[in-house]
Amino acid sequence: MDLGNGLGHLTYSTLVHPADDWEQIWQSLNTYVPKVRDRFAGNKRFGVSLRLSAKSAETLANSKTERDKLRKFLDDNNMYLYTVNAFVYGHFKGELVKEQVYEPDWRSEERTQYTMNVASVVADIAPKDVMPSIQTSPLGFKPRVTGPDVVESYTNNVLRVTKHLIELEAKTGVTVTLGLEPEPYCYLETTDETVDYFTNHLYAGKSVEKLAKISGLPIAEAMAALRRHVGIVYDICHLAVEYEDITQSLQKLVDAGVPIVKLQEAAALHIPEVTQAAVDALKRYSKTIYLTQTIEKKDGKLTKYLNVDDAIADWEKNPGGKREWRTHIHVPVFLDDLGQFRTTRFAIADALKFHKQKPLSRHLEVETYTWDMLPDSLKTGDIVEYVCRELEWVRGQLA
Repeated sequence: MDLGNGLGHLTYSTLVHPADDWEQIWQSLNTYVPKVRDRFAGNKRFGVSLRLSAKSAETLANSKTERDKLRKFLDDNNMYLYTVNAFVYGHFKGELVKEQVYEPDWRSEERTQYTMNVASVVADIAPKDVMPSIQTSPLGFKPRVTGPDVVESYTNNVLRVTKHLIELEAKTGVTVTLGLEPEPYCYLETTDETVDYFTNHLYAGKSVEKLAKISGLPIAEAMAALRRHVGIVYDICHLAVEYEDITQSLQKLVDAGVPIVKLQEAAALHIPEVTQAAVDALKRYSKTIYLTQTIEKKDGKLTKYLNVDDAIADWEKNPGGKREWRTHIHVPVFLDDLGQFRTTRFAIADALKFHKQKPLSRHLEVETYTWDMLPDSLKTGDIVEYVCRELEWVRGQLA
């Protein structure tokens, strides 16, 4: 839904629903999204965030019939598509995911073609005036970046997709944008690393020349196109887990000229002081199919763990000393107090305050995809109620 006053469009990620193939996402769209629209948007047009796996994207890209069916569904229900989650290539629900969520990474042909398929679908269905965005992975899992050749492969394939976006814009008039999403333990992780990549790799002269060559554009136009089509998805949860000051982080991106194509409202678990009681409570969250990257702050030093289980194991070996944990488990954005621990909702409030003063992006999205793994004590209704409470909280922050 367009919030007005230049604040952009707000919706929620359908990654929360079963959506691993086209049949599942079609069922989820029909079952849940119109109910959310009725409750949150009333008679206003409601924007939709579509989760498309590689399999779903291929189905839609190759079938005009299915695309027409989706377009008609959106029109009939007073809805429109403006953003797509193309981060997860394959399955995301019901199977162990962990670090495989980043595979195939951006050095691969599979990731490149998948993203092109998504772009083709979006350009055919989304309205021209919303500049639809595609959310993608942070290039790759950091431990698998073995040298500069890997980073060069990432960049070359992003440029190939950019060429495709330029061609789609010329053909359809729709400006599709691609947002790389920084995340803990990934090649793009912190704000400084993200700025460095865009400044010294993707937006550097060498990359602009490559794009100009493969697209047939003059260098000046290639540079403008690159900045128009490629930026980042800023997941507030991820940078909060990194202990970044959100206001400073956002200002760094503005100063560096790195576009935020989507601002994601998500909160992480926050344990201000690790105690045995907090650890015992946290164990119920740790048995999950998703990565639970955890960063510990102790004596001013940050220690990173790939999963919260690893942090717990270290604590149990040596429980002494005051320490703080922030854990990448998405929790409801309208909650701040979870009993034994809290959330990083404060970071969302900071980001939305910044956005209200200096609008950062046309696209806002709540992304709490973990309702299926949260304790029953946090659940007081059905998924439609949870989603609407989150959307209302965000809208309230911007009122």
